[in-house]
Amino acid sequence: MAKTALVVGASGIVGSATADLLAAQGWTVHGLARRPVTQAGVAPVAADLTDAAATAGALQGVNPDAVFITTWLRQDSEAENIRVNSAMVRNLLDGLLKPKGPRHVALVTGLKHYLGPFEAYGKGSLPQTPFREEQGRLDVDNFYYAQEDEVFAAAARDGFTWSVHRPHTVIGKAVGNAMNMGTTLAVYATLCRETGRPFRFPGSAAQWTGLTDMTDAGQLARHLLWAAETPAAANEAFNVVNGDVFRWQWMWAQIAGWFGLEPAPFDGSVQPLERQMADDADLWRTIAEREGLAEPILARLASPWHTDADLGRPIEVVTDMSKSRRLGFIAYQPTDDAFFALFARLRADRLIP
Repeated sequence: MAKTALVVGASGIVGSATADLLAAQGWTVHGLARRPVTQAGVAPVAADLTDAAATAGALQGVNPDAVFITTWLRQDSEAENIRVNSAMVRNLLDGLLKPKGPRHVALVTGLKHYLGPFEAYGKGSLPQTPFREEQGRLDVDNFYYAQEDEVFAAAARDGFTWSVHRPHTVIGKAVGNAMNMGTTLAVYATLCRETGRPFRFPGSAAQWTGLTDMTDAGQLARHLLWAAETPAAANEAFNVVNGDVFRWQWMWAQIAGWFGLEPAPFDGSVQPLERQMADDADLWRTIAEREGLAEPILARLASPWHTDADLGRPIEVVTDMSKSRRLGFIAYQPTDDAFFALFARLRADRLIP
């Protein structure tokens, strides 16, 4: 029987991958965004989730079997992150028609559940790695927790099932996204190749030598669909990563090789991309004009601040997926292949030369 989905944040890295997968699987897909983009098989829904009345109006006639929440708005403080992002989830779920049959709501958060919000990221008393779902919440304000609480309250009121998905850093394509390591590194490599600057790992020694993992957007999309269609996954929170682990001292060389670069030796010092790329906007525009690229604005492709936060962490971060595996999710995605597929797509779409 045909199913209907509402993907919230359909223009983002996770949302676009999820909408594409659902459409390919035969779902009727509505893609909600503030400024929807054209996507094959996806009906656009334009809505600003911070406006409750406008959201309810935009959702008239949309009665999904499953809702996938993959969006958030970054604010200047965690208190504002909590206020704005919890209201967005509340306005969304209040604005939907009350379900007449089974409905599932999936919320995408992330490892800041375990590491803390940006204001206290990777600091204080943290749970041991690998992170496991039963480790629960930190004793700190966190907008992820506020989003979860809005979903839990609406589920209790309206009778739908839910799932929470906690990816590590996501690899995927989107333009104008606030957190986009893969495209940021592609742009950085392009700039290094253009100028002859060393392709230098920007992060900490702990990240350079320690184990880590990541989450491909396609892997996360498959996980979201699996949870929506698997009764045993109802009302559960899950970690979701690719299934492999690596050290950046190895992965950095793989990325360098794809771009025809030699990786610079790592001297143990942190060299943030936000500082390295601070004056590159005009250079990127020049490259874009010369090569006929689709996006000349550097800030719409690269998010150095977010990449610096991940690569600068002082601790090793790996994630346990045993909970999903035990319930039957066995998909696997090598992380180097995920990077290479993204770079090839960025080149094909004329986002990098």
